[in-house]
Order: sequence, then structure tokens, then C-alpha cells
Amino acid sequence: MRQLHCRMRSTQYNCVENRSVENKTNMEETMLNKLSATLRKYANGWLVLIFLAGEIFFNAVILPRQQAKIEAGSGGVSPIDLQLFYTPEKVYSMVESYGEAGRADYRLFELTGDIIYPIVYTLFFSFAITWLFQRGFAPDSAMQKFNVVPFGGWLFDLFENLGIVTMLSIFPSTPPALAWLTALFTFIKWLFAIASGLLLLLGLLKAARKVRPT
Repeated sequence: MRQLHCRMRSTQYNCVENRSVENKTNMEETMLNKLSATLRKYANGWLVLIFLAGEIFFNAVILPRQQAKIEAGSGGVSPIDLQLFYTPEKVYSMVESYGEAGRADYRLFELTGDIIYPIVYTLFFSFAITWLFQRGFAPDSAMQKFNVVPFGGWLFDLFENLGIVTMLSIFPSTPPALAWLTALFTFIKWLFAIASGLLLLLGLLKAARKVRPT
């Protein structure tokens, strides 16, 4: 009887645990579906152009200026954000080369400009993908839901910023775990960026094919 009772309790616990996981998954899917639907509701050519202008401004003015400032004070060492991946040895060597003033300036930009820029590029890619997919795919196509992919890049960019700010702040402490975790965030950020670029290209091709005269 005791063994049967234990099995029943174990089964009940597993059922509750599985139900909790299912509810969490459904909640996440619902949030992503709502975000996707909101993007489809508000996407238009003007919004795409506005955020494209912001993307161009950051890449033509703000980011090159900040990169030049960092490299000038570190003997040519580029910002950590531009690396695809790195080891603890490499990243802490970069942090050291920035110098105390350079680390303070870099940290300030990570907490200001590099908070705004991910919002700009995320909204540009999301609205552009949405707008193009609305013209290139059927309204009920599963492809319409891929307009939320750029938000993955935004999320891991923020995680990366948090890791970089922490490394800049605690130096000369050099915990390897923090460096590896930040490197992982950086790598995943670039994966989402590549995926977003490919989706944008796919949208351009599909939309162009739809409007091309037969």
C-alpha cells in the first residue's frame, strides 16, 4: 500500500509539473503571438522609413564616433560589442587596454547610447520584416510570425551590455565565468542579427516577386 501511495503521489507531482511547464510554454507563445499581431497591426511604410533613418544615423555617426574614441584611447583595440566571440583571456586583455578613463567612457555609452540603439534596430527590422511579409506571404501564413525574431537580438544585446558593464566595472577582477557568459550572449546576439538580416532579404525577394508584372 505504501509503495502504491508513493507511486500515486509521484504521478500526481509529475502531472502538476508537466502542467506547469505546458502553461508556461503556452503563456510564452501567447505573448509572442500578441507581439507579432501588434507589429502586423501598426506596420507601415512610414514607420519603416523612420526607423531606417535612425539605423543609418547610428551606423553613420554615433557608432563610428564611439568606436574611434575607444580605439584612440586603447591603441586600436575595438569595442567588445563588435566581436563575434571571445575567450576570458582576450576580453579581459581588451578591458585592460581601454584604461581607467576609457572603461568609464565605454561603460557610460553602454548604459545610454547602446540601450537606445538596440531599440532602434529591433523596431526597424521587425517593422520592415512585417511590412514586407504582409506583401510577400499570405495573411494566414506561418511566416508572418517570424517578425518577432529581431526581438531575440534585442534581448541578448541587453544581456551582453549588462555583462560588458559588469566586466568594465569590476576590473581588475577577472572572473572567467562572467566572461564566458557574456561571450555566449554576444554570440547569440549575432545569430539573431544574421537571422533578422536573412528574413529581411527573404521579405524583399518575396515582395518584389509579388509586385513584378507577369
